[in-house]
Amino acid sequence: MTLNLYIARRFLWTVTIVFLIFFGILMLIDMIEQLRRFSSVGVGLSQAMGLALINVPETLYRVMPLIVIIGSITMFLGLARSSELVVVRAAGRSGLRFLLTPLLVAVGLGLLTVTVFNPIVAATSKQYDNSRAALSQSGVSVLSVADSGLWLRQGSDDGQTVIQAARSNFDGTQLFGVTFMSFDASGLPNTRIEAASAKLGAGGWVLSGAKTWHLADPNPELTATTATGDVSLPSDLTPERIRDSFGTPSAIPFWELPAYISGLERAGFSAREYRLWLQMELAQPLLMAAMVLVAAGFTMRHVRFGGTGRMVLYAMLAGFSIFFLRNFAQALGNTGQIPISIAAWSPPLAAALLALSLLLHLEDG
Repeated sequence: MTLNLYIARRFLWTVTIVFLIFFGILMLIDMIEQLRRFSSVGVGLSQAMGLALINVPETLYRVMPLIVIIGSITMFLGLARSSELVVVRAAGRSGLRFLLTPLLVAVGLGLLTVTVFNPIVAATSKQYDNSRAALSQSGVSVLSVADSGLWLRQGSDDGQTVIQAARSNFDGTQLFGVTFMSFDASGLPNTRIEAASAKLGAGGWVLSGAKTWHLADPNPELTATTATGDVSLPSDLTPERIRDSFGTPSAIPFWELPAYISGLERAGFSAREYRLWLQMELAQPLLMAAMVLVAAGFTMRHVRFGGTGRMVLYAMLAGFSIFFLRNFAQALGNTGQIPISIAAWSPPLAAALLALSLLLHLEDG
C-alpha cells in the first residue's frame, strides 16, 4: 500500500508540473494574441491577461492527453534513473502489476477532467465569446434551442424580431409552427405573426399560412388578418449566421449535453456532432490510461540499456500520433463517414491494446 501511494503521488506530481508548464506557455502565447487581435480597440495588458485566462482552459482541455503522456514519460524516466524500478522488480513486483497504480490514477484524472474540468471550460468559453463579441462589436448568437423549440433573433432599423418555431430543417432555414414577434425601437411589441411554415430566402422569410395581429390596435383580435398566399418578411439572417450561432460542442457542459442533444433533435437539427463529442468525453478516461501504457511501453526500462533519448522520442511520436488519429476520427465521425461509436472509441482502444501488447512482449518475452 505504501508503494502504491508513493507511485500515485509521484505520478500526480509530474502531471501537475507538466500541466502548469503548459498553462504558463499557453498564457504567454494567448496574451500576445489578444493584444494583437484587439489592438484597434486599445486593449491593455491586464485586459489581455483576463481574456487569456478565460480562453486558455479550452486549449488545455484539448491537450490533456498530451499532458498525461509527457507526465508519464517524466515519471518513468525519473524512476529508471534513480534505480527505483530495479528495486521494485527485485522486491518481486512485476512491471504490469506496478503499472496498475498509474493506470488507476490516470482513469481517475480522466473522470475528474470530464466531470469537473469540462463544465469549467464550458463556462469560461462562453465568457470569452461574450467578451470577444463585446470588444469586436460583432454581436452575440442569434440562435437558441430550448424545450419549447427553436428561438431566433433578427434586427432591423425599426427594431428587433424574436422568432419561435416548434421545429425546423437541419440548418434552420425552414421553420414549422413559427411565430414572429416584432418590437419597435423603444422595445414595445407591435406585431405578431403566426405561420404554418417559413422559409429563409435571399433577403427575408417567405411565410405560408400566415395570420397577423397588430398589437398597437385597441383590439388586435378584431383587426387580425389572415393571408391567402405567401407573405414576405425582410430579415438580416443568413444560413451562415444561423449555422455559426450553434458554436462548438465543447461550449456545452458535459452534464447538459444529453438534454441539449434531445432539444436539437426535437427542433429538427442534426445532433451528430454533439453525440460524437459526448461519446468522446465518455472515452476520455480510457484515452488517459492508453497514454500511460504507451509511455510505459517505451520508457519503463533501465537507463543502462541505452537509447533512452530514442525511446523517449518514440513515446512522444506515438502519443502525438494517437492524439492526431483521434482528431482525424472525430472529423470522419462528424461528416458521417464512420459510425459515432467507432470514431469515439476506436483510437483510445487501439492505442491501449497495442501498448499492452508491447508491454507483454517486453515483460514476458
